[in-house]
Amino acid sequence: MLRVENIKVSFDGSGILNECALEVGEGEIVVLLGPSGCGKSTLLRTVAGLEKVEAGKIWWDEEDMTTVPPHKRGFGLMFQNHALFPHRNVEENIDFGLQILRMATTERQQRVKDLLAMVGLEGFQKREIGGLSGGEAQRVALARSLAPKPQLLMLDEPMASLDRALRDRLLADISDLLRNLNQAAIYVTHDHDEAFSIADQIAIMHEGKIERIGSPNEVWLDPGSESSARCIGHENLINLDASGNCALGKLGSGSGTVLIREDGISIVSETTEIVGEVKSAIFHAGRTLIKVAIGDIELSTSTTEPVKISDRVNLHLSHSAVVPLS
Repeated sequence: MLRVENIKVSFDGSGILNECALEVGEGEIVVLLGPSGCGKSTLLRTVAGLEKVEAGKIWWDEEDMTTVPPHKRGFGLMFQNHALFPHRNVEENIDFGLQILRMATTERQQRVKDLLAMVGLEGFQKREIGGLSGGEAQRVALARSLAPKPQLLMLDEPMASLDRALRDRLLADISDLLRNLNQAAIYVTHDHDEAFSIADQIAIMHEGKIERIGSPNEVWLDPGSESSARCIGHENLINLDASGNCALGKLGSGSGTVLIREDGISIVSETTEIVGEVKSAIFHAGRTLIKVAIGDIELSTSTTEPVKISDRVNLHLSHSAVVPLS
């Protein structure tokens, strides 16, 4: 439905987006993931029509949207800071976009009521914005974004100001709501846990380009590059010498960096070629998160085995645990 073709955007002569390409299918949630300054919010604003494209095209189905004004694109944008009107109550905030569409009054009232039910805020029509909690304000902002039934919904770091517990609850609600509506969406975040929780496709951005895109499982198993691996939370990035060796043994055919996935490392009772010392052990959600030192390398993994700091442990690497990176 959405196709972004090699767009370029610059600010004051400095390139922000460099031949950036992206596709979003019908009902698909695509997460733009990356550190601050990588260009993900600029890409979102460019798709929305708020930034000028220097080169490339933005298509919706077969329609060229590259120079179409923002208000005629039929896209919705939910900002990080909610951007609710403080002088309007909840109903008036959600109703704002519907008035612009010149929808009949009774139809608008029913649409507001339905949306509040969708986001779990039944009966909040007359509430003042200043009296809402952070989570409630977030839900109102989502309802307002969905009110005009956008072709594409874009969410720019919508959970950034919320604490982790509330973020997790709202994230599950938003995910369920978007899928029930079959709503195509682009979701921007720098939090890899958030990305994996909601995405159908994850697009990892680095220095103005999309460096890796795929399903959460595909991206996790093979991030492709060192920067993408770090972005999604991998820690075990190992440099090999010219012969492909390191303290763990021969892991490649030459120099370079490999990822050793945590889920491919296991502690075993039998003696192995890889023996290390436990440097840290933190119990979390039924497993112990550990760091094991082997020579000049420290590996992170987790185990259900009882281990403590200074224990000597035997490690086994599965064949698929070692992933070459570019």
